[in-house]
Amino acid sequence: MSLLDDETLWGSSVVANCEMNRERGLASYRRELGIDLSLRPGDRWVDLCCGSGKALAEAAREDVTIVGVDLVDHHVLARPGLSFVVAPVDQWQPSDPVDLVTCVHGLHYVGDKLGLLERAASWLAPGGRLVANFDVAGVRRADGTPFGRTLTKALRAAGFTYDNRKRHVGYAGEGRPQLPFAYLGADDKAGPNYTGQPAVHSCYELL
Repeated sequence: MSLLDDETLWGSSVVANCEMNRERGLASYRRELGIDLSLRPGDRWVDLCCGSGKALAEAAREDVTIVGVDLVDHHVLARPGLSFVVAPVDQWQPSDPVDLVTCVHGLHYVGDKLGLLERAASWLAPGGRLVANFDVAGVRRADGTPFGRTLTKALRAAGFTYDNRKRHVGYAGEGRPQLPFAYLGADDKAGPNYTGQPAVHSCYELL
């Protein structure tokens, strides 16, 4: 297997396509993540791989802070309470703790998926929450075989939750979780995952 580094992966047609989230509205976010996205005054929400940001625009208000981050500059117009960042999600981080981090189907296209989960969980304020679509089958050993239960056990031991049926990963409250995996590179020729869209396999060594 020929593995790609991050910079090469960002230029991949599989990653640049990202059709899974390009025009999703807020109702779709609620359905995909299974959570209430009602924001309280003062809340800060970061959405990774936000696509056009249509869902964020629907939730935007002057008394909240919403930031959408995406590799592709194809966003709706910013408005009070809403801003966008064009950057690789695995390189960016917020300047202040946040109350909610979401990622709707975006992790399928990220190289270091586990590293991003660790970092995103560390951004949370007390009482904050991270929730994302996550397919454990997209995390592989160097020989291409999936980690399976070894990975789900490690996620739960580090404080994450994982729903095998819904393929949701979550983390609640402030913390700095660490997962016992070293990132080796990514395979953008993995083919379709459970969504039916081509995805990226991320390869790791178990420490």
